[in-house]
Amino acid sequence: MKVSDILLLKGKSLYVAQADDALADAVTLMANKDVGSLVVVEHGDVVGMLTFREVIQAIAKNGGSLGTVRVRSVMDDAPLTCTSETELDEVRRMILDHHARYMPVMDSRQLTGVVSLYDVAKAVVDSQNFENKLLKAYIRDWPESESSTPSEN
Repeated sequence: MKVSDILLLKGKSLYVAQADDALADAVTLMANKDVGSLVVVEHGDVVGMLTFREVIQAIAKNGGSLGTVRVRSVMDDAPLTCTSETELDEVRRMILDHHARYMPVMDSRQLTGVVSLYDVAKAVVDSQNFENKLLKAYIRDWPESESSTPSEN
């Protein structure tokens, strides 16, 4: 399974913030759209990622207030990325190794989506459930062997 398969199932809704946006505006967008991250862009290029992790750190640093903080000052300016052709196992490894929760999908410097830890976990569980059903159907339809049937006398 590839990232493109996940994007097909979840859709390609993208929510972005500009690097110079007020953090309070970005948080409002995240809350209104019920998302845990925003891709940060500047002049059409991806320059970072803003997640609830950076927001919480900013609030803690500013005594519980967002004040006049700008997205640029708290965003992750080197987010982990993948392509739509990246295999799911590789994405899982990257997410676990880097404690990432969200990953922009970039194809030829073009943002094509975002996959989350939830999306990856759901894809893995769905794939395992499908394989489990196939195995159970195969076992249920297993042909009886001659040695396993009782002999008639």
